[in-house]
Amino acid sequence: GEYKGVVFMNCNPVYDHPMGDKIAQGISKALLSISTSMVADETASLVQYMCPSHHFLESWNDAEPKNGSYSLAQPTISPLFNTRQAEESLLRFAGRDTSYYDYVRSYWKDNIYNSETAEKSFDAFWDRCLHDGVYEMPIPSDEGMNMVPEIMMDAMSSAASSISASGQGMELAIYEKHNIGSGEMANNPWLQETPDPISKVCWDNYVSMSVPDAKAQGFKQDDLVNVTASGKTVTLPVLVQPGQAEGVIGVSYGYGRSKAGKVGNGIGANVYPMASAGAFLSYNVAKGVSLEKAGGTRKLAQTQTHHTYMGRDFVIQETTLNEYKKDAWAGRHFPKISTYDGKKAPKHISLWKGHKYPNHHWGMVIDLNSCTGCSACIVSCNAENNIPVVGREEVINRREMHWLRVDRYYSSDSDHWQGGEVPSDEPEVVFQPMMCQQCNNAPCETVCPVAATTHSTEGLNQMVYNRCIGTRYCANNCPYKVRRFNWFKYHDNREFPDNLAMNNDLGKMVLNPDVTVRSRGVMEKCTFCVQRVQAGKLQARKDGRKVKDGEITTACAESCPTEALVFGDMNDPKSRISNIISDENKERAFHALEEIRVSPNVTYLTKVRNKEKSNQA
Repeated sequence: GEYKGVVFMNCNPVYDHPMGDKIAQGISKALLSISTSMVADETASLVQYMCPSHHFLESWNDAEPKNGSYSLAQPTISPLFNTRQAEESLLRFAGRDTSYYDYVRSYWKDNIYNSETAEKSFDAFWDRCLHDGVYEMPIPSDEGMNMVPEIMMDAMSSAASSISASGQGMELAIYEKHNIGSGEMANNPWLQETPDPISKVCWDNYVSMSVPDAKAQGFKQDDLVNVTASGKTVTLPVLVQPGQAEGVIGVSYGYGRSKAGKVGNGIGANVYPMASAGAFLSYNVAKGVSLEKAGGTRKLAQTQTHHTYMGRDFVIQETTLNEYKKDAWAGRHFPKISTYDGKKAPKHISLWKGHKYPNHHWGMVIDLNSCTGCSACIVSCNAENNIPVVGREEVINRREMHWLRVDRYYSSDSDHWQGGEVPSDEPEVVFQPMMCQQCNNAPCETVCPVAATTHSTEGLNQMVYNRCIGTRYCANNCPYKVRRFNWFKYHDNREFPDNLAMNNDLGKMVLNPDVTVRSRGVMEKCTFCVQRVQAGKLQARKDGRKVKDGEITTACAESCPTEALVFGDMNDPKSRISNIISDENKERAFHALEEIRVSPNVTYLTKVRNKEKSNQA
């Protein structure tokens, strides 16, 4: 009641603030309340006026991520709806009848541009900054970070107080999921179905706890428990997490939305009210936590339930840095190609006559040292290739459609891994992106009765969807289990209202027109983004030249933030992929399941750890 008006600018504190219920009550006391949210979320649904903003891909903006570095953001698509950028709404409220583009341009002209730049006119300067994306302005050497020391001290004090522990009872660590963030992406089905890098769970939040804590309290995976903290109680399923600190349970926020949309509503529980709110909002730790069985279970949708590779050394190769320096082949459980105790190496024996690749031979290298398991490759693959979302129940039924998965394996000093059990003692983790290996001796091609899966003259394992009759012989014969059977008409799923329907113009805009939309009853899989390969070859032919290394890449490789995936032409001796395999990392290179002699076109680089281990699992 102390303020006459309030504007919520692209935020949703009724949902994601620990005192959201009080904020909701306070909105009604304001004489004027406005929200610029794009959707009628938990906050926007309570205000008097909604002034929806553009999506950020429809907007102009600028930023200064560090002193002297100025960046421009420009729209990539025209506004789909009758919306107005939030900053432009503020200008209108202030009586300025101008577009935000003109406002930003005018600011740059008055405050950033100067006649000493290479360009003699502002228009040329503006065009260059748009082209480059960033403008670096020289700053005095004595100018430090734009940060007030007092603010830093207050922030550190607040952080320190939020994690101090009494040493008694349980602690609740409230963290942010990598896929839906703080909840603003809860209505995005691609992100909801992206599995957590460690737990491999999607479509839910849960209570993660250590193996000893679960045993001590009698909790098993999927058991429903009541978690009480800060006077609030939520009911969630248990996930037993190896390596988690004892005495600490973890629950992610971003779930429990009620006004997110038809995809995000009612998924999981909201734990924001359990967080503490101080001068610097601390969403990390809650104390005074209690747990009790709620009765019943809730099956978690996990895309991976087997956690080790059980000593099958041809799946993952690991070694330590010291061992690698002594002998690149030591500690890898993997014999050097040329030494098989007098026997022939697998690559020297084949029932196949082999393939000739006169032009291109496409392949991929995946560095296990660089992969962080972030799953950006999965989401980009979904967007590029029109891969359908199947929903929580179908994931539980093992019918997820992801063409690319990131397998997470635990390594441990214990012997539990030998039986495939989850090691409880501080396991180490290795991530392995796994897609169709584009085998040169592809077992799927051998068994298809209608030649729906064939081999191209450039090393790609192709799918002819019109031929496929759905026998699924190829999936049964695939040693990597990367082929996906389309059980339903996911692209036109009017009969599945809980999933993302593509039966309207807006939904169809999600689809990539360069990629076939598959119907039910056919097998589909990774194709190394063959549509991108063909487009790159066509452009080179139009230009009358050869394809340049790096101008054709897959969606997964392009989106990888660590460049763990490298795609290219192995027939080009100067290509990056050829250099990696032949010179830079030759001794680290291996093929998954090489002993079965399917001769993949995907090469992995051995995981080299800094830490010494007595037993590599």
